[in-house]
Amino acid sequence: MRVAVCPGSFDPVTNGHLDVFRRAATLADRVIVAVLINKTKSSLFTVDERIEMLREVVADLPNVEVDSFYGLLVDYCKEHGVQAIVKGLRAVSDFDYELQMAQMNYRLGEVETLFVSTNPLYSYLSSSLVKEVATHGGSVAGLVPDAVLERLHATLEERR
Repeated sequence: MRVAVCPGSFDPVTNGHLDVFRRAATLADRVIVAVLINKTKSSLFTVDERIEMLREVVADLPNVEVDSFYGLLVDYCKEHGVQAIVKGLRAVSDFDYELQMAQMNYRLGEVETLFVSTNPLYSYLSSSLVKEVATHGGSVAGLVPDAVLERLHATLEERR
């Protein structure tokens, strides 16, 4: 069985992320969307909230599941029988960093990394940009799944 992981913070999950998950689901028998637990990073949503939103937006993908991890991704891969890491690349600037990570992950755990070029519709899109635009009252409709949009607005309203 071919198992792949799509790691990230997903704070919040965007339509760009969802596009990568859908494409990974055609390449592997099982895909794990793994939320990185980063205790040093301030997040808009808790890990549990991100997991809940992710499960909702991938519910129509029968071979995709959602989990979380802390520590090295290669250790998670070893523990869960993951053969490949799937990463979306938006621009050349992503490649420099992601190539280093891919080479280190291979050295540490012999886990392959597959790069998926981002759909041009989402090439500029990031969770940080979505949060910034939404925080200042801009529309992010169409950039995140509808269920995420509702929670994003509600969470930002609570913080005002």
